[in-house]
Amino acid sequence: MEAKRDYYEVLGVGRDADARTIKRAFLRKARTLHPDVNKQPGAEEQFKEVNEAYSALSDERRRANYDRYGDPNGPAGFGGEYVDMSDIFGGGLGDIFDSFFGGGRSSAAPQQRARGRDMGISLRITLEEAASGCTKTISYDRLAPCDDCDGSGVAEGGEETTCSRCGGSGRVVEVQRTIFGQMQSQGTCPVCGGMGRVVDRPCETCCGQGRAPERETMDIEIPAGVHSGQSVRVEGRGEAGVRGSQSGDLVVRVDITRHERYERQGDDLFCRVEVDAFQAMLGTTVTIDGIMRDEDVSVTVPAGCQYGQQVRVEGHGMPRMGTSARGSVMAVIDVRVPDDLSDEERLLLGRVAELRSAATRA
Repeated sequence: MEAKRDYYEVLGVGRDADARTIKRAFLRKARTLHPDVNKQPGAEEQFKEVNEAYSALSDERRRANYDRYGDPNGPAGFGGEYVDMSDIFGGGLGDIFDSFFGGGRSSAAPQQRARGRDMGISLRITLEEAASGCTKTISYDRLAPCDDCDGSGVAEGGEETTCSRCGGSGRVVEVQRTIFGQMQSQGTCPVCGGMGRVVDRPCETCCGQGRAPERETMDIEIPAGVHSGQSVRVEGRGEAGVRGSQSGDLVVRVDITRHERYERQGDDLFCRVEVDAFQAMLGTTVTIDGIMRDEDVSVTVPAGCQYGQQVRVEGHGMPRMGTSARGSVMAVIDVRVPDDLSDEERLLLGRVAELRSAATRA
């Protein structure tokens, strides 16, 4: 298998390059290699290679792993504490570039077009983390406000003015003569792209958009009691708006992994508790690990308990979001017949069986 090229070589920067230099080099190469721009054979593969290099070097942790181990995921492919994010609203970095090269242009109203889109990612946590609440550090790619122009899209010495073609409306009306007479049609202004304003000296880094692809790292607070499929919304951390317009939100959907002991139903936790037949007949107390850290749950098995009977232990289930209340642990009793009886135990059980048989005949 052919060895991968050095990521620094792919971007054309030195190993001591700072984050801004890396981003600028990435954008320069990506503009010339993006499939919408470059139709040459091999351009798409080069574009993917540039994306891969930037994805590794734009993240401090991944870059440190790459510098030390030659792999952004660290030794043996483990990436440390960061969470691997998957985009649930779009197509990842490729979709971000589609939006970047499109410049936010569409047939919608300028105000709708300027605002950044909401972004959605999924975050996988354990049932224990869902019970106690947790903080997760995540890394994800988005169009963020451009550092070089502070999000304005205007280079030093430039200015933004009202578009003379559309008068600031972002729309133009065209009149065509047909055999049926004059026909009017309305479309996006070709000069300002529907923004209503033009920049005489656009920022070279962001092409005048005021935003550019960026690797973001942030902490996400997951509330105690969250259910799988619920979302946490972080305002303003989605796609940045065009030229300083409002940013979209980041919507984090929570997925909870399957637990080895507990099965969640609402705020109750179901689990199987094994007792032998004698304990089921006479009654017993079994202590199991709770869902909270260092929590013990005492399950009182009543005398005469049957196989599959459920025993409720209140106040030890999942927290109810926003309250101090908790659901219950529902212990499903699994009665096991011993298969290792001693001779003495067999004699005693035989006597018990005779007594029950006599009582039945009487």
